[in-house]
Amino acid sequence: MERTRRLFETETHGGRAAYRLHAVTVAAGILLLLYYRATHVPAAGEGRAAWLGMLAAELWYAAYWAVTQSVRWSPVRRLPFIDRLAARYGERLPCVDIFVCTADPHSEPPSLVISTVLSLMAYNYPAEKISVYLSDDGGSVLTFYALWEASLFAKHWIPFCKRYNIEPRSPAAYFSESDGHQDLCSPKEWSLIREMYEDMTERIDTAVLSGKISEEVKANHKGFHEWDQENTSKNHQPIVQILIEGKDKNANDDEGNVLPTLVYMAREKRPQHHHNFKAGAMNALIRVSSVISNSPIIMNVDCDMYSNNCDTIRDALCFFLDEEMGHKIGFVQFPQNYNNLTKNNIYGNSHQVTNQVLMGGMDSVGGPMYVGTGCFHRREILCGRRFTEDYKEDWNGGIKDKTQESIVEIEEKAKSLAASTYEHDTQWGDEIGIKYGYPAEDIVTGLGIHCRGWKSVHSNPPRPAFLGVAPTTLAQTLLQHKRWSEGSFSIFLSKYCPFMFGHGKIKLRHQMGYSIYGLWAPNSIPTLYYVIIPSLALLKGISLFPEITSPWMSPFIYVLCVKNMYSLYEALSCGDTLKGWWNEQRMWMVRRITSYLYGLTDTVRKLLGLSKMTFAVTSKVSEESESKRYEQEIMEFGSSAPEYVIIATVALLNLNCLVVGLCQIMTGGWNILLNVFSPQLILCGMLVITNIPFYEAMFVRKDKGRIPFSVTLASIGFAILALLVPIV
Repeated sequence: MERTRRLFETETHGGRAAYRLHAVTVAAGILLLLYYRATHVPAAGEGRAAWLGMLAAELWYAAYWAVTQSVRWSPVRRLPFIDRLAARYGERLPCVDIFVCTADPHSEPPSLVISTVLSLMAYNYPAEKISVYLSDDGGSVLTFYALWEASLFAKHWIPFCKRYNIEPRSPAAYFSESDGHQDLCSPKEWSLIREMYEDMTERIDTAVLSGKISEEVKANHKGFHEWDQENTSKNHQPIVQILIEGKDKNANDDEGNVLPTLVYMAREKRPQHHHNFKAGAMNALIRVSSVISNSPIIMNVDCDMYSNNCDTIRDALCFFLDEEMGHKIGFVQFPQNYNNLTKNNIYGNSHQVTNQVLMGGMDSVGGPMYVGTGCFHRREILCGRRFTEDYKEDWNGGIKDKTQESIVEIEEKAKSLAASTYEHDTQWGDEIGIKYGYPAEDIVTGLGIHCRGWKSVHSNPPRPAFLGVAPTTLAQTLLQHKRWSEGSFSIFLSKYCPFMFGHGKIKLRHQMGYSIYGLWAPNSIPTLYYVIIPSLALLKGISLFPEITSPWMSPFIYVLCVKNMYSLYEALSCGDTLKGWWNEQRMWMVRRITSYLYGLTDTVRKLLGLSKMTFAVTSKVSEESESKRYEQEIMEFGSSAPEYVIIATVALLNLNCLVVGLCQIMTGGWNILLNVFSPQLILCGMLVITNIPFYEAMFVRKDKGRIPFSVTLASIGFAILALLVPIV
């Protein structure tokens, strides 16, 4: 009987019939307003060009809306049963290799990185079957030192976690929460562990500030000698150090239990060889791990995404080991969640709707995309294997006797696999491993896996599997979205365009789901048009909408109201607040006219050969004053970034157009003009209300996070120039 019970179940989201009715009526409204646009084009000299521009923008919005329906039609949620997994397999479970990637000890503090590593080492899973690898693309002795410290602290931390079954198992997160955890153990023991942790982080932070490691510390481990020569982050030999060998009888915790294997890797970097950013680091980890542990399951997380659920590995295995569907599943994706979001999500960084609706919708048509973190893969699929019905996974892989080779011999063999020339004239980065050549290497890799016949699943447990650090400033948020939109758009314009590469391999709705993100960048043009041209037309007395009393105004009002009402319902049902939804609408506009615009232009420049691909690490560090303003939900500017000039110019332009437009209506035949220009007044007024935080940052605030006067001055100048643009 036990054999017939599934290890996971699939539920369809409720209310789909109502949603489909809603979608059909919105589609009808969109078709009506497009028909109106196409059949009521004004005469030349009366705003025809502006009208046709509105038609083009609305055609784009209609097409993009249709694409987004692919994932909203029938989203699903997956429910794993780890009790059934335990009953069926006990501890006869596969080994798991866990990859953590970091790149810069200053943007990604080593004390933050090791808290993530420690949380991953402390899973409720047989320790001898866990191997944790840290890839340090900065090749920094400071990061190695931090990991060495973590390997010592793990002997106390891991048994403490398992003895009292504490959550979360990141010491930074655990000790930052209330002291209510003390009731799980004696106050003396709790204080002792906390003191050990704080002493360790103090030593690490002191070393990072000084930029060097003492000779006394270096004498404690042979690995420090790798930095005896002059190394830089972009020019150093391959470094592989096994800090804890799980098979070593001496590698035990305080209670005599086996510890997980812990490995540090810094792949070779040479100026004359392109290193392919994070994708290159991941591929080096795949090779290096193959000679150390070679586990059949690989999980990777970003260095700031600590484990928040000690049963996550078992959750993932419920999908891989399911007897009915498991053999079809190539990877299991967990959502990105953050532990530092403000109550009202000031920068729109909550992914609740994405996690619960969009990813669930992709799951219903073939599987969610790979998002680069919080994902479990079969090792075989990362090595290029295609799906076949008769394929059988060897779940015993990784459990092998290493006693015939010493740690030094294994390390030397692993170093050769992390050499900068190893991949030359091979299929690594193309048919094997994470794909190269795209800023969003994770998305194109996942698409390739799906097109080889594999499925994926999205697991979103009640207790989040991973929690990370969300951007805490506007600049960090815009940089992150610029990178995402640029990477996704470059894929859309390449041979990996979902509609071309996926044709005949994955479902049309799956192709559309991938394209939602690929079309983020071109969304910038119609959005920029819509937030500027109708307001300018109002100022110049040119009507771009039906009169407010015209029957043709009905589809415009219906689409606007119903679409936003459903968006609000969706956000509230996913756990956001009303103000949080409103902040998301503001950030939706801001991202499109800045991040996505920059992503669009940079992608076009790369296609024309005018620039090369780069990778910018989103800083995980903020100044104390910035953090305080973030907690108070005050938007952070503080610099003269070009993005802020765009934001301020659009805000000032709409304010000016609204004031002057109202004055013109009040001094003219206001009842007639109001009937004609009400739609543009409403649109302009909504934009002004949305932009209130920007007006405050320009004219009211006095703190360091305000918009600098130079930006305000430049924006006033650009706004005046825009007012002089003729509307034809």
